[in-house]
Amino acid sequence: MLLAIFLVTWEGAARMHFVNPMLTSYPSAIWPTLLELLKPGDLNQQGDIIHHTTVTVVEVGISFVVSTLIGIILGAALWWSTFLYRVLDPYLVVANAMPKIALVPIFYIWLGDTLSIYGIAIAIAGFITTLMIYSGFRETDPSKIMLMKVLGAKKWQVFWKLVLPGNLPIITAALKATIGLVLVGVIVGEFQSSRAGLGYLIIYGSQIFQMNLVMTAIAILAVISTVMYGMVNYVELFINRRRRQRI
Repeated sequence: MLLAIFLVTWEGAARMHFVNPMLTSYPSAIWPTLLELLKPGDLNQQGDIIHHTTVTVVEVGISFVVSTLIGIILGAALWWSTFLYRVLDPYLVVANAMPKIALVPIFYIWLGDTLSIYGIAIAIAGFITTLMIYSGFRETDPSKIMLMKVLGAKKWQVFWKLVLPGNLPIITAALKATIGLVLVGVIVGEFQSSRAGLGYLIIYGSQIFQMNLVMTAIAILAVISTVMYGMVNYVELFINRRRRQRI
């Protein structure tokens, strides 16, 4: 209902010129624009929306997987070694606080126009994912860890049988945050250097004042983020169901 009210208000405000439709477009213009974009065209311009969407989805998917792996591996390493945590913690805090968008030109020079997109997306999402997962690992019940050690469990057994499965809800929560951060990183990277992708379409449309194109690309991004969030949410529900069955 809130979405319907928002769309109706947006459409009415633009139709009655309460806002400038040249700057805001109309919700009703998104579908016709999408149909027009589905026609094959010049890949460097606004045509072939499937190609641009595929480029962004691939970039988001790869960056999401890499960021997740980095978060789990680094989180496990920090939990495993107190010395490593004491050494790296100040650097992780500073790196997380640093505005990653400021690094986009540097990544572009270092990695080129394609790899820089992955670089900035992973830089934005990787630190948050690592800190969230490590925080969950660190908060594992110490009495349970002590009980396993008393029963003769080695450290890797404690991690594999207690810490990791016990923090699956934390990991799925981190994945939900990673989705949004990866999307931000990919779109910012496409703003800077890409010749294809939804971020490129947004920049291209804004430069020529085709707000229908901009809003359509944003709507597709909303669908992509919703689908990815739904997939992670399904994984979370599956994990919770299995945990309840074991209990």
